[in-house]
Amino acid sequence: MIDNKLQSGSERTAIGGQPFQFRCHPGVSCYLVCCHKVELRLFPVDVLRLKNHLGLHSAEFMEQYTSIGQGVHPYFPAVMLNMVDSENYPCPFLIKEGCSVYADRPSACRTYPLERAVEKSSKRGQLKSHYFKTEHPYCKGHLEDHFYTVKQWERQQHLLEYNLLNDMWAEVDAFFVTNPWQGEGQAGPRQQLAFMVCYNLDAFRSYTQQHKLLSVYRLDRDRRRRIEGDDFELLKFGFDWLLHVLGDRRTLIRRN
Repeated sequence: MIDNKLQSGSERTAIGGQPFQFRCHPGVSCYLVCCHKVELRLFPVDVLRLKNHLGLHSAEFMEQYTSIGQGVHPYFPAVMLNMVDSENYPCPFLIKEGCSVYADRPSACRTYPLERAVEKSSKRGQLKSHYFKTEHPYCKGHLEDHFYTVKQWERQQHLLEYNLLNDMWAEVDAFFVTNPWQGEGQAGPRQQLAFMVCYNLDAFRSYTQQHKLLSVYRLDRDRRRRIEGDDFELLKFGFDWLLHVLGDRRTLIRRN
Protein backbone atom coordinates (compact mmCIF):
# COMPACT_ATOMS: atom_id res chain seq x y z
CA MET A 1 0.00 0.00 0.00
CA ILE A 2 1.19 3.52 -0.68
CA ASP A 3 -0.03 6.82 0.60
CA ASN A 4 2.06 9.89 1.07
CA LYS A 5 0.37 12.90 2.67
CA LEU A 6 0.29 13.02 6.43
CA GLN A 7 -1.44 15.69 8.47
CA SER A 8 -2.74 15.39 12.02
CA GLY A 9 -6.41 15.71 12.93
CA SER A 10 -7.77 14.29 9.68
CA GLU A 11 -10.55 11.80 9.11
CA ARG A 12 -10.32 9.28 6.30
CA THR A 13 -13.22 7.31 4.86
CA ALA A 14 -13.34 4.86 1.97
CA ILE A 15 -14.97 6.17 -1.17
CA GLY A 16 -16.47 4.06 -3.92
CA GLY A 17 -18.39 5.12 -6.98
CA GLN A 18 -20.48 7.74 -5.24
CA PRO A 19 -19.72 11.46 -5.82
CA PHE A 20 -17.87 13.43 -3.18
CA GLN A 21 -18.31 17.09 -2.30
CA PHE A 22 -15.33 19.43 -2.65
CA ARG A 23 -14.01 22.56 -4.32
CA CYS A 24 -10.87 24.52 -3.53
CA HIS A 25 -10.47 28.10 -4.76
CA PRO A 26 -9.14 31.46 -3.50
CA GLY A 27 -12.56 32.37 -2.15
CA VAL A 28 -12.62 29.74 0.62
CA SER A 29 -11.45 31.04 4.00
CA CYS A 30 -8.94 28.23 4.46
CA TYR A 31 -7.22 28.77 1.10
CA LEU A 32 -3.55 27.63 1.24
CA VAL A 33 -3.74 26.49 4.88
CA CYS A 34 -3.11 22.93 3.68
CA CYS A 35 0.21 24.09 2.19
CA HIS A 36 1.74 24.49 5.67
CA LYS A 37 3.15 22.03 8.20
CA VAL A 38 2.79 19.04 5.91
CA GLU A 39 4.76 15.79 6.12
CA LEU A 40 4.83 15.10 2.41
CA ARG A 41 6.44 12.01 0.92
CA LEU A 42 7.63 12.41 -2.63
CA PHE A 43 7.37 9.51 -5.04
CA PRO A 44 9.88 9.10 -7.90
CA VAL A 45 7.49 10.69 -10.43
CA ASP A 46 7.08 13.69 -8.11
CA VAL A 47 10.82 14.29 -7.95
CA LEU A 48 11.05 13.89 -11.72
CA ARG A 49 8.27 16.39 -12.46
CA LEU A 50 9.49 18.94 -9.92
CA LYS A 51 13.16 18.87 -10.89
CA ASN A 52 12.23 19.27 -14.54
CA HIS A 53 9.84 22.12 -13.71
CA LEU A 54 12.60 23.92 -11.82
CA GLY A 55 15.28 23.12 -14.41
CA LEU A 56 17.47 21.38 -11.85
CA HIS A 57 19.63 18.28 -11.94
CA SER A 58 18.06 15.54 -9.82
CA ALA A 59 20.90 15.75 -7.30
CA GLU A 60 20.49 19.52 -6.98
CA PHE A 61 16.76 19.19 -6.39
CA MET A 62 17.25 16.48 -3.78
CA GLU A 63 19.87 18.50 -1.91
CA GLN A 64 17.89 21.76 -1.93
CA TYR A 65 14.36 20.56 -1.28
CA THR A 66 14.30 17.14 0.34
CA SER A 67 15.44 15.09 3.28
CA ILE A 68 15.52 11.36 3.93
CA GLY A 69 12.87 10.02 6.28
CA GLN A 70 11.48 6.75 7.54
CA GLY A 71 9.80 4.78 4.78
CA VAL A 72 6.55 2.88 5.08
CA HIS A 73 8.68 -0.21 5.75
CA PRO A 74 12.21 -0.57 7.21
CA TYR A 75 14.02 -1.64 4.03
CA PHE A 76 13.94 1.54 1.94
CA PRO A 77 13.85 5.19 3.00
CA ALA A 78 11.28 7.82 2.12
CA VAL A 79 12.04 11.14 0.43
CA MET A 80 10.36 14.00 2.28
CA LEU A 81 9.72 17.50 0.96
CA ASN A 82 11.30 20.05 3.29
CA MET A 83 9.01 22.78 4.55
CA VAL A 84 10.47 26.29 4.90
CA ASP A 85 11.82 26.94 8.40
CA SER A 86 9.71 30.02 9.07
CA GLU A 87 6.32 30.87 10.58
CA ASN A 88 3.80 28.06 10.03
CA TYR A 89 6.36 26.11 7.96
CA PRO A 90 5.03 26.72 4.44
CA CYS A 91 5.75 24.56 1.42
CA PRO A 92 8.87 25.83 -0.38
CA PHE A 93 6.85 26.30 -3.56
CA LEU A 94 4.13 28.40 -1.98
CA ILE A 95 3.88 32.02 -3.09
CA LYS A 96 1.29 34.69 -2.34
CA GLU A 97 -0.87 33.72 -5.31
CA GLY A 98 -0.70 30.01 -4.57
CA CYS A 99 1.38 27.08 -5.79
CA SER A 100 4.31 28.12 -8.01
CA VAL A 101 4.72 24.57 -9.37
CA TYR A 102 1.00 23.86 -9.78
CA ALA A 103 1.31 22.17 -13.19
CA ASP A 104 3.82 19.71 -11.70
CA ARG A 105 2.66 19.55 -8.09
CA PRO A 106 3.23 16.28 -6.22
CA SER A 107 0.85 13.33 -6.34
CA ALA A 108 -0.59 13.92 -2.88
CA CYS A 109 -1.40 17.57 -3.58
CA ARG A 110 -2.90 16.68 -6.94
CA THR A 111 -5.05 13.91 -5.47
CA TYR A 112 -6.31 15.81 -2.38
CA PRO A 113 -8.93 15.63 -0.86
CA LEU A 114 -8.63 12.02 -1.90
CA GLU A 115 -5.84 9.65 -1.00
CA ARG A 116 -4.99 6.70 -3.19
CA ALA A 117 -3.62 3.38 -2.04
CA VAL A 118 -2.70 0.33 -4.10
CA GLU A 119 -2.29 -3.29 -3.18
CA LYS A 120 -1.86 -6.58 -4.98
CA SER A 121 -4.86 -8.78 -5.55
CA SER A 122 -4.43 -12.07 -3.72
CA LYS A 123 -5.87 -14.01 -6.65
CA ARG A 124 -4.09 -12.73 -9.76
CA GLY A 125 -1.31 -10.65 -8.25
CA GLN A 126 -2.55 -7.55 -10.06
CA LEU A 127 -2.54 -4.12 -8.50
CA LYS A 128 -5.84 -2.77 -7.22
CA SER A 129 -6.35 0.84 -6.26
CA HIS A 130 -8.54 2.27 -3.52
CA TYR A 131 -9.50 5.86 -2.86
CA PHE A 132 -10.21 7.43 0.48
CA LYS A 133 -11.66 10.86 1.20
CA THR A 134 -9.67 12.88 3.71
CA GLU A 135 -11.30 15.65 5.71
CA HIS A 136 -9.41 18.11 7.90
CA PRO A 137 -11.40 20.23 10.35
CA TYR A 138 -10.01 23.49 8.92
CA CYS A 139 -10.89 22.67 5.30
CA LYS A 140 -13.98 24.52 4.05
CA GLY A 141 -13.70 23.07 0.56
CA HIS A 142 -15.85 20.15 1.72
CA LEU A 143 -18.74 22.58 2.22
CA GLU A 144 -18.68 23.91 -1.33
CA ASP A 145 -21.67 23.00 -3.49
CA HIS A 146 -19.64 21.05 -6.03
CA PHE A 147 -19.53 17.28 -6.61
CA TYR A 148 -17.15 14.94 -8.43
CA THR A 149 -16.91 11.25 -9.09
CA VAL A 150 -13.46 9.70 -8.72
CA LYS A 151 -13.12 9.36 -12.48
CA GLN A 152 -14.04 13.01 -12.99
CA TRP A 153 -11.47 14.02 -10.38
CA GLU A 154 -8.78 11.86 -12.01
CA ARG A 155 -9.41 13.51 -15.37
CA GLN A 156 -9.57 17.06 -14.04
CA GLN A 157 -6.40 16.70 -11.98
CA HIS A 158 -4.51 14.85 -14.76
CA LEU A 159 -3.82 11.95 -12.43
CA LEU A 160 -3.59 9.10 -14.91
CA GLU A 161 0.10 9.55 -15.79
CA TYR A 162 0.96 9.98 -12.12
CA ASN A 163 -1.07 6.91 -11.17
CA LEU A 164 0.59 4.78 -13.84
CA LEU A 165 4.10 5.57 -12.59
CA ASN A 166 3.04 5.39 -8.95
CA ASP A 167 1.61 1.91 -9.56
CA MET A 168 4.93 0.83 -11.05
CA TRP A 169 6.73 2.38 -8.08
CA ALA A 170 4.37 0.55 -5.69
CA GLU A 171 5.40 -2.77 -7.24
CA VAL A 172 9.09 -1.91 -6.88
CA ASP A 173 8.62 -0.75 -3.29
CA ALA A 174 6.68 -3.95 -2.51
CA PHE A 175 9.72 -5.84 -3.80
CA PHE A 176 11.96 -3.80 -1.48
CA VAL A 177 9.87 -5.12 1.44
CA THR A 178 11.57 -8.48 0.80
CA ASN A 179 14.87 -6.87 1.86
CA PRO A 180 16.81 -7.71 -1.33
CA TRP A 181 20.03 -6.06 -0.17
CA GLN A 182 21.75 -9.38 0.65
CA GLY A 183 22.72 -8.46 4.18
CA GLU A 184 24.64 -5.35 3.16
CA GLY A 185 22.46 -3.19 5.40
CA GLN A 186 21.12 0.29 4.87
CA ALA A 187 22.81 2.50 2.29
CA GLY A 188 24.87 -0.38 0.93
CA PRO A 189 25.88 -0.50 -2.75
CA ARG A 190 22.72 -2.23 -3.97
CA GLN A 191 20.41 0.06 -2.04
CA GLN A 192 22.33 3.11 -3.26
CA LEU A 193 21.93 1.84 -6.81
CA ALA A 194 18.18 1.46 -6.29
CA PHE A 195 17.94 4.93 -4.76
CA MET A 196 19.76 6.42 -7.74
CA VAL A 197 17.35 4.83 -10.20
CA CYS A 198 14.29 6.03 -8.28
CA TYR A 199 15.35 9.51 -7.22
CA ASN A 200 18.38 10.62 -9.23
CA LEU A 201 17.28 10.00 -12.77
CA ASP A 202 19.95 12.22 -14.29
CA ALA A 203 22.63 10.07 -12.67
CA PHE A 204 20.83 6.94 -13.86
CA ARG A 205 20.79 8.28 -17.42
CA SER A 206 24.56 8.68 -17.24
CA TYR A 207 24.86 5.19 -15.71
CA THR A 208 22.71 3.77 -18.52
CA GLN A 209 24.93 5.36 -21.16
CA GLN A 210 28.17 4.38 -19.42
CA HIS A 211 27.15 0.73 -19.12
CA LYS A 212 25.31 0.64 -22.48
CA LEU A 213 22.25 -0.83 -20.78
CA LEU A 214 19.96 -0.19 -23.73
CA SER A 215 22.15 -2.47 -25.83
CA VAL A 216 22.26 -5.20 -23.18
CA TYR A 217 18.54 -5.96 -23.31
CA ARG A 218 16.05 -6.74 -26.05
CA LEU A 219 14.25 -3.46 -26.61
CA ASP A 220 12.40 -2.61 -29.78
CA ARG A 221 13.63 0.44 -31.64
CA ASP A 222 10.66 2.59 -30.67
CA ARG A 223 11.01 1.91 -26.94
CA ARG A 224 14.75 2.50 -27.04
CA ARG A 225 14.19 5.83 -28.77
CA ARG A 226 11.63 6.83 -26.14
CA ILE A 227 13.96 5.88 -23.28
CA GLU A 228 16.80 7.85 -24.81
CA GLY A 229 14.73 11.01 -25.14
CA ASP A 230 12.13 10.94 -22.38
CA ASP A 231 12.69 10.95 -18.61
CA PHE A 232 9.38 9.22 -17.91
CA GLU A 233 10.25 6.32 -20.21
CA LEU A 234 13.69 6.12 -18.59
CA LEU A 235 12.07 5.87 -15.16
CA LYS A 236 9.81 3.04 -16.36
CA PHE A 237 12.87 1.27 -17.76
CA GLY A 238 14.65 1.86 -14.45
CA PHE A 239 11.86 0.19 -12.51
CA ASP A 240 11.95 -2.82 -14.86
CA TRP A 241 15.74 -2.94 -14.61
CA LEU A 242 15.72 -2.94 -10.80
CA LEU A 243 13.24 -5.81 -10.65
CA HIS A 244 15.39 -7.71 -13.14
CA VAL A 245 18.84 -7.19 -11.63
CA LEU A 246 17.84 -7.31 -7.97
CA GLY A 247 14.90 -9.69 -8.11
CA ASP A 248 15.80 -11.87 -11.09
CA ARG A 249 12.40 -11.17 -12.65
CA ARG A 250 11.77 -11.36 -16.37
CA THR A 251 10.86 -7.70 -16.70
CA LEU A 252 13.72 -7.45 -19.21
CA ILE A 253 15.39 -10.00 -21.46
CA ARG A 254 19.11 -9.91 -22.12
CA ARG A 255 20.44 -10.18 -25.63
CA ASN A 256 22.27 -13.37 -26.46
